[in-house]
Parts: sequence; structure tokens; C-alpha cells
Amino acid sequence: MHALSKTAGAVGGIATIMSMTNALRGPRICLAPPGEGGEGGGTKSVSDLAAEIKADHQKAIDKVKEIAEKALHESKSAGGVSEKVKETVDEALVKMNALGEQVSTLEQKLARNPGGDGHEVKSLGEQFVESEEYKSFVANSPRSGKASLRVKADITTSDTNAAGSVGGAIAPNRLPGIIEQPRRRLTVRNLLSPGRTDGPLIEYVQEVGFTNNAAPAAEGAKKPQSDIQLIDKQTSTKVIAHFMKASKQALSDVSQLRSLIDSRLLYGLGLEEENQLLNGDGAGQNLHGIIPQATAFTPPVTVAGMTSIDMLRLAMLQAVLAEYPATGHILNPSDWAVIETLKDAQGRYIIGNPQGTTSPTLWNLPVVTTQAIAQDKFLTGAFQMGAQVFDQWSAAIEAGFENDDFTRNKITILAEERLALAMYRPEAFIYGDFGRVAEGG
Repeated sequence: MHALSKTAGAVGGIATIMSMTNALRGPRICLAPPGEGGEGGGTKSVSDLAAEIKADHQKAIDKVKEIAEKALHESKSAGGVSEKVKETVDEALVKMNALGEQVSTLEQKLARNPGGDGHEVKSLGEQFVESEEYKSFVANSPRSGKASLRVKADITTSDTNAAGSVGGAIAPNRLPGIIEQPRRRLTVRNLLSPGRTDGPLIEYVQEVGFTNNAAPAAEGAKKPQSDIQLIDKQTSTKVIAHFMKASKQALSDVSQLRSLIDSRLLYGLGLEEENQLLNGDGAGQNLHGIIPQATAFTPPVTVAGMTSIDMLRLAMLQAVLAEYPATGHILNPSDWAVIETLKDAQGRYIIGNPQGTTSPTLWNLPVVTTQAIAQDKFLTGAFQMGAQVFDQWSAAIEAGFENDDFTRNKITILAEERLALAMYRPEAFIYGDFGRVAEGG
């Protein structure tokens, strides 16, 4: 009877061991609010909690070992330990040792920075006491119930490998084609008479003087004689050209690139052509433009308080008096804006309604604006009568290999034109200066 009671005591010890083992299989973390739990009453970090859990589990394991050893000792005193009891004790000890290793691993993982980016990471305790659910729970001064915390990563557009980063999955909204730079409207060529030439040299005869002695003549009297002076003039065609280089790979990979290059090269020719037609000085390979050959503005009559509008009207008069009625004006866009905004003493616009939709005109002649003419200057003239453009080579695009292009997989794309400007009547063009700085408008 005594041995049986001792054996029963040993079995009870084993039952205690199993009960403690089962309790250790699923540890529960209870987070207390600041001031209500833990030493110091403060919020504890995850690492601190893990360390405490490890210490508590170690105490439990030591206690289990102590009970197990005592049970085994009592069983031996009762006459020996059965194999079943021994296996049960060994199994409990193995499970508790494994549980201790798992707690150590948990402590190490929680001690690391989950984001791996050097940023401060809040502990579970900090996140819990800062959660809205916990604040609401504590505000009601509960005597029972619970507050829970779901730990998860915030979803952000970051493209790092941190938890919650989804930036790598965001596809850019790429627009098709190439957004080109703005282009200036080219106008000067359209004002002049067009022509073609097969040779590089253009010769023409220009009348530079005429003495008109026409008069009534009496019967039998000698008739008056008039004189005319002619001179030979010549102009030569000039080449305007430029090129770009592109790799065959780029032309193949970007379908719009070739058309963009062609378009830009032709536009570049047009810009330089407009500048040459107006301002070329005739030196070297420059055209002899209209402005260097034009007649200087000399007001035929005097107008009191002459404005910019008055000056253009008198330039028209100067051309008419030279027997070349003007057909238009060329101004810089800034000067035309000044003229359009001129007001009378009552603040009314002088030359029209700002809401008007008519084309720019002044004194019944079209106004052409271009940045090819300098600011504060103007050119009034009979454009079709006074000058002509001759094309020997129309603007064209060519592509080929230059030097070692072939071995480098490159292509040279060339744009060029060849043209001449014949200035028939310099008196047909009147070039002047507004002198706006002096006159104030």
C-alpha cells in the first residue's frame, strides 16, 4: 500500500510535468498599458518582452526538471521506474528544451530591424498602446474585456525590398511619340517672286537711271532726247547645308527618329534661309539680302508728333514716290505688339478691337512678323516687284556613309539647298528704325 501511494505520487508528478509542458507549448504575450504593468510602468519593446519570456520559460523548465528528478527518485524508492514513466519524463524534458531554443530564436529575430533600412521600428508594445482600439478601450475604464492589435506592414510606393513596398509593380504611363520643340513660322520667302535656275550664276540688266525729256514738239523742230542708264548685275547661288549622324541601331529601335531628323534638318535650312534673305551681307558664301541693299527711310513729308504708325505710312509713301507701291510690312513681333497696344487719350485702342479676329494689317497692307528682323526695325516694300528667289537645288534630304561610318554602323543624314536672291529694284524696299527709345512709343 505504501509503495502504491509512492507510485501514485510519482505519476502525479508526471501529470504535473505534462500539464506545465502543455502550458508552455502556446505562450501568450500580454501587453500592459503604461503605469499598469511591468517594472517602471513604461511601455516595453519587443526585445525586452522576448527577454522576459525567455527568462520565465527558463524558470519553468528548471522547475519541471526539479519535479521530474524528484518523481524519479521517489519511483526508485518504491521499487524501480517503469519504462513508460521514464519515456514520459524524457519526452517532457526534450519538448521543454526544444521550446527553450525556440524562445531564443524568437528573441534574436525580434532584436533585428525588420525593415533593414536603418529607420527606427516601433515595438509591438508601442504600436499596441498607440492604436486607436487600445486608446478607446482604456478610455472606457473597463473591468473586463480585451483590446487586440493586428501587426502588418504599411503599403507604400517604395521600390525597395522592405515589407509593404509595391513601387516595382507600378507601370509608368508612357506617352507615344516624341514631344518636339516649337517651330517659328517662316514667311519671308512667300513674299518674294519664285524662280528656278539651272546654273550657278544669274545675270540680269538693271535700270539705274532715266532722264525723261519728253515734251511737246513744234512742227519741224528737233525732238527732245531722253537718256536711260543700264548696268549688268549678277548674283550666284549659295549652298545652305547641315547634317546629323545617327547609329543604325538608333534608327531601327526608334521608329520616329528618322522622320524627326529629316523634319528638323529641313526646318533648320528654312531658319537660316529666312535670315539670309533678309540680312545676308553678300560676303563669302552668304547671300546678299534685302536689308543691306534696301533704301534708307527718309520721310518725304513732316508729321508732327510722328508715331510708329505714322512712320510706316510715310515709308509706304516713299516707295510710291519711287514708283514702287508697297505690298507689305515686315516687323519684329515685339514691335507689332507695341503698335497694337497703342491707345488714345481716352484709353481706347487705336488700330482695332483686341477681340478682333482679322489678320494683322496696317494702312491696308499685310503685316508679317518674324524674329529674323531685329527689334525696333521695319522693312516696307514692293516685295514681288523688287526681288526674286531662284532655286537651283530644292531643299532635300540625303543619307549615306562618310569616312568610317560603314564600319561603325553609322549613317550621315544631310540636308541642303542651293539658291540665289536677285535684287532688281533697291528703291522698292524702305528700311528704317523706329527709334522707340527716343520717342517713347
